[in-house]
Amino acid sequence: MSESIGKTFIECTKHHHLTRSGQSMGLPQPPLELPHDPDAPMFQLPDPQRCPVSEISVREAIEARRSVRRYVSTSLTMAELSYLLWCTQGVKEVIGQSATLRTVPSAGARHALETYVLANRVTGLAPGLYRFLALEHKLAQSRTEPAIAGQITAACFGQSFVKASAATFIWVAVPYCMNWRYGERGYRYLHLDAGHACQNLYLSAESIDCGVCAIGAYDDDQLNHLLGLDGQDQFAIYIAAVGKK
Repeated sequence: MSESIGKTFIECTKHHHLTRSGQSMGLPQPPLELPHDPDAPMFQLPDPQRCPVSEISVREAIEARRSVRRYVSTSLTMAELSYLLWCTQGVKEVIGQSATLRTVPSAGARHALETYVLANRVTGLAPGLYRFLALEHKLAQSRTEPAIAGQITAACFGQSFVKASAATFIWVAVPYCMNWRYGERGYRYLHLDAGHACQNLYLSAESIDCGVCAIGAYDDDQLNHLLGLDGQDQFAIYIAAVGKK
């Protein structure tokens, strides 16, 4: 592989290289959220507004924010998980079939991310892998076999705090949801959007006495396989472990 692949990516996604987007050609807009398995067990999350949080200022949250890789064995409550999911991808308003306004910024309000949660210690939730359905504020069960936490940890090159966390967030990019409007430049925006979501996780976690550690080192193919993704139309883009300090 060429050593200049990163430079090639930046060059080829400059505006003067772009071809027409799906939107400019009148192609149908992608759905606001990917469809889910209707037969999967569903869990209604508590109202995130009812989660008890510490009254800390934005300045205090920023000053306290740091990556934390060691957690106590205390579980997250369902209310706390609901709050963190809302802070990172929560839907504040649905604008017809065209857009959602959420708790994080996104290029063109495309919000081309899906959130998976590896629940290790969440009260009232069996350990396993779940997908967050942001429009309904629900969790859809994906995989609950006992080996899944270890397999995801292995895909993260054995970083043990993935399995030791109360929960690990895995953000999945859906490129066409972004590229429909922005063409190939949309790949840049996917990474920016993932950063917005993760920073919200870091800051909101401070208000429930949790620590977070973002993870960029993982085996893409192995992790995508575990999530049931093809690695092209959908792929894991960012990960973050969270647990009580």
